[in-house]
Amino acid sequence: MKKTQMPKTACRTMAASAIALLMCLGTAAHAQNPLDREPYQDTTRTPEQRAADLVSRMTLSEKAAQLINDAPAIPRLGIREYNWWNEGLHGVAAAGHATVFPQAVGLAATFDAPLVHQVADTVSVEFRAKYLESRHRFGGSDWFRGLTVWSPNINIFRDPRWGRGQETYGEDPYLTARMGVAYVEGLQGDDPVYYRTVATPKHYAVHSGPESGRHRDNVSPSRYDLEDTYLPAFRATITEGRAGSIMCAYNAIDGEPACANEDLLVTHLRKDWGFKGFVVSDCDAVGDIYYKTSHFYRPTPEEGVTAAYLAGTDLICGNANEADHVVDAVTHGLLPESAVDTALVRLFTARFRLGQFDPPAQVFPGITADDYDTQANRDLSQHVAEAAMVLLKNDGNLLPLKAEPRSIAVIGPNADSIDSLVGNYNGDPSHPVTVLAGIRDRFPSATVTYAKGSGLIDPVLLPVPDSAFCRDQACTETGVTASHFAAADTSGTAQTTAAEPGVHLAWSGEQRSGAVRFDGYLTAPETGEYRFRYDANGGYRIWVNDQLVVDAWRVDWRPSIATGTIRLEAGSRNSIRVESFQRQAKGDEKLLWSLPSDTGAQEAVAAAKASDVVIFVAGLSQRVEGEEMHVETPGFSGGDRTSLDLPPVQQKLLEQVTAAGKPVVLVLTNGSALGVNWADKNVPAIVEAWYPGGQGGAAVARLIAGDYSPAGRLPITFYRSVDQLPAFSDYSMKGRTYRYFKGETRFPFGYGLSYTRFSYAPAKLSASKVGGNGEVTVSVDVTNTGQMDGDEVVQLYLNHPGEKNVPIRALEGFSRIHFKAGETKTVSFTLDSRALSTVNPDGSRSVKPGKVNIWLGGGQPQQRAGLTKAPGVATSIAVTSGQTLEP
Repeated sequence: MKKTQMPKTACRTMAASAIALLMCLGTAAHAQNPLDREPYQDTTRTPEQRAADLVSRMTLSEKAAQLINDAPAIPRLGIREYNWWNEGLHGVAAAGHATVFPQAVGLAATFDAPLVHQVADTVSVEFRAKYLESRHRFGGSDWFRGLTVWSPNINIFRDPRWGRGQETYGEDPYLTARMGVAYVEGLQGDDPVYYRTVATPKHYAVHSGPESGRHRDNVSPSRYDLEDTYLPAFRATITEGRAGSIMCAYNAIDGEPACANEDLLVTHLRKDWGFKGFVVSDCDAVGDIYYKTSHFYRPTPEEGVTAAYLAGTDLICGNANEADHVVDAVTHGLLPESAVDTALVRLFTARFRLGQFDPPAQVFPGITADDYDTQANRDLSQHVAEAAMVLLKNDGNLLPLKAEPRSIAVIGPNADSIDSLVGNYNGDPSHPVTVLAGIRDRFPSATVTYAKGSGLIDPVLLPVPDSAFCRDQACTETGVTASHFAAADTSGTAQTTAAEPGVHLAWSGEQRSGAVRFDGYLTAPETGEYRFRYDANGGYRIWVNDQLVVDAWRVDWRPSIATGTIRLEAGSRNSIRVESFQRQAKGDEKLLWSLPSDTGAQEAVAAAKASDVVIFVAGLSQRVEGEEMHVETPGFSGGDRTSLDLPPVQQKLLEQVTAAGKPVVLVLTNGSALGVNWADKNVPAIVEAWYPGGQGGAAVARLIAGDYSPAGRLPITFYRSVDQLPAFSDYSMKGRTYRYFKGETRFPFGYGLSYTRFSYAPAKLSASKVGGNGEVTVSVDVTNTGQMDGDEVVQLYLNHPGEKNVPIRALEGFSRIHFKAGETKTVSFTLDSRALSTVNPDGSRSVKPGKVNIWLGGGQPQQRAGLTKAPGVATSIAVTSGQTLEP
């Protein structure tokens, strides 16, 4: 979804006075005499009845305005303004301090659905707390302050190049379904009357990159792939999780935009799955229906919104003028007003179920405005981060460290980075623990030396010192000239001009508008290639000697890390101009450079040589992988990736540091698969930490110290290279994910090492044969045969040896269980007809007679050579009759 700021409502503008605020709030139902209440104010009626009555009292223009995500107040009906847009993939996003849990792909790596449910339950309480906080301010709900949460993202992470894969639960439909249901149920709660929040599985459907074409791409998956891979998790969150809403995607499917796609929104969603909630569009997705640069499925805005509402879309996230298009569509006879009413009843049913029209004292009275970012919640975040850690390699049992080292070198661009903790769609952790901070806290007696060594994609960039600047070429005055402009544009006349000591702006959090331009001269201390970036929360351009070195003017809500290079001669005085504008009220701004001598790498190698052990923290961040980003650099494009390798500057530094000859623990923080081929051959220990949340550094340090045994598993395949993959734009599942990929991986789906060992006794079946409409229970005794307490993730895979065009194997069960050293527990799974079924080429699902092989183990039954084989046991069952299943 685009982060496009919606216009403020008229009611918000009026609310500068107390009287206007009361008008916006309307007359509260609970303040009236019960005999005077209208039906929509009667709490004894159903939410649907109340919604229908309320909608019947609106004018057409009032109705249309309520169909946009930034819905204005209707004071005469007691309707507060409400912005439907909120995000909560792994915590309350974009609302200041909140508990930040591991990114969604890290949640999936826990292979622990009950734990994910607990996370979502906690997140929903924090949403309620933030909502109370905002109501106290102005009575309504601003952007990112509401209770309709546009999460979880249950798209299948079919290709590791997709920048938004970090937001998903990985590549497997079954794992995604179980995590998705757990998250939906946790967000919505189990109160019989009220939703705690409304969950919104997204993006429906077949949406997983490339980001550059998402507004115009038409995807034509086979009926088989649609039903086998792309839809099962959506079906589960609707039929089992009872999600209150769902979000339709940007892309088209078989020529019909997702938000006007009758097969998806009518046949599957409402007819086959019985969905009763509301459909919200991805932001500007309805516009994409008629934009000439997008799908252009309909030629006018009025026809575009008509197509969306007739197909079943209920709420438009987009520009406020879409309300005018709805009015015009109804007025000109294109769109029946009854279709608008149907959508509004669904929307207001959700608002009634959220308790927005009821006395606050009866709607989750136990939650207060202070119930967010608590110590207990941060402790849970750390526990989840520990559960998500995947130990990929541990040669010679380097980990856990046998004793506290005398000296530790912590090296790498993500070692002391908050960005690498939080991923995207995130809140702000109030007490973040980076890996560096975690190591220092966990090993207090060790001498811990920190050397960044490199940036994510560049050498270490440092602030350009004021001593390097002059206001004129003769250097009669030091510093630069700063010109400030009223608008985010430097082409006009500056409002003020003043001398400044250097190219930087310090401020204390105030919101500034407009642009700034610095002009001066820069003296180069060395001969060679210089790299420049302006560190700011907005767009920027840098000229050196009238050459445009960096153009990062086009930015969205994420700060850019774009750099540019130019060769300069030692002692030369070079003209420099820097222009910038602010996008977010965060942090100081400053011009950065890297010198040709690359002192950052030198410091890192020296730190490694002087240490007993090296913790090298590498990987990616939301600055380079994410949603529709303006990032164009080797290995990355528009938020997606073009290579699975570590960025070259990190790879070079890792090789230099490893050559120092000290034991190296490579910690990866990232949201997608990394090839790490060189590291797998040359580094003794590798830990996959994902984006581990606000307390992630403590979780990493405790793993290295051996305070717990790691048990996370990979929810995605780590390939060796993009050369092993089909074209990114090809949505066929052939050759993708562990279910259909036949090549040799770097690390397979479901893989993860432990500090202890497990053994499996022969499996037991409740029956050796089962009919097509029956079920069978599979049990196995698992024993922790090691010396340390720890978790085991028991995974159940099926394959159908007698059938063609089915997965190589497919996950159909998993359970994460804690074992004390020497303890044995029985683990059981029940396989029903859906678990035993396969999808036919026409998209229908059925159980077929024949043999079904079953594997129970700590990973897949087959792994590449050189990996520690997962313990497990095989068995099989005979299916004696067929059965066709409902869609």
